[in-house]
Amino acid sequence: MKLPFKFASNTIQGFIVTIALVLALLAGSVAIFFYVYLPAYTNHGESVTVPNLEGIHMDDIDEFLLKRALRFEVNDSSYSDKYPPLTILKQYPKAGSLVKEGRKIFISVNRVKPPTVPVPELVDRSLRNAEAVLTSNELKRGKITYKPSPFLNLVLEMRSNGEVLKAGDRIDKGSVIDLVIGDGYARSNFSAPNLVGNDIENARFIILGSNLEIGLITLEADTVGKKSFVTKQSPAAGKQVRIGDPIDIWIAPEGYVDNEEGN
Repeated sequence: MKLPFKFASNTIQGFIVTIALVLALLAGSVAIFFYVYLPAYTNHGESVTVPNLEGIHMDDIDEFLLKRALRFEVNDSSYSDKYPPLTILKQYPKAGSLVKEGRKIFISVNRVKPPTVPVPELVDRSLRNAEAVLTSNELKRGKITYKPSPFLNLVLEMRSNGEVLKAGDRIDKGSVIDLVIGDGYARSNFSAPNLVGNDIENARFIILGSNLEIGLITLEADTVGKKSFVTKQSPAAGKQVRIGDPIDIWIAPEGYVDNEEGN
């Protein structure tokens, strides 16, 4: 009676050993696949830092990326007047990203010719409003010319390269539009305001509020991280100026002493 029991015990033990061996082989196979074969197949650990492609011309991009074991694909095109035509404006992944060798970089290329936009209606708007509308339409405000009119700073005409524009005319994005502005029948001459001692923001406010233009700004000392004040101006306070004249100012941080004046 003991023999069959012993035989059954050995059979169960052998079965358990067999299962354990199978599981061990399976675990080993999985480990080899994930930690040996797969990393070798996918070049695991070999990465490339994505370079900055912004501003590079399309004629140079192929060789530039080939040297870095990368590829590219043009994703779209847009326009910026900051770069020449056919240069790269944007990229993905971004510069500095770590990618695998052979990764494709998607790029946006600057158009050869800028797209056109309709000229917005600026006539009978205030100068400030017209400037805001130009900016929102990706256009630039150019020269301001004053013309006799009972309405001060009201836009009377829009011009480009000397030609009068009408609302709805097509013009290149980024173009400069000159404005003819009413002078409000103002006196041809008036006294320049006193800006000395005012901080830079107040000085700007006073200049623009006097229907004058901000001219040259000269730094007399380092103003980084410091509040800046006007130390000199030209024309000086009280001098006769006309609407639209520029006022040049010199600025320095609080407490600045001019060595020449000190001597």
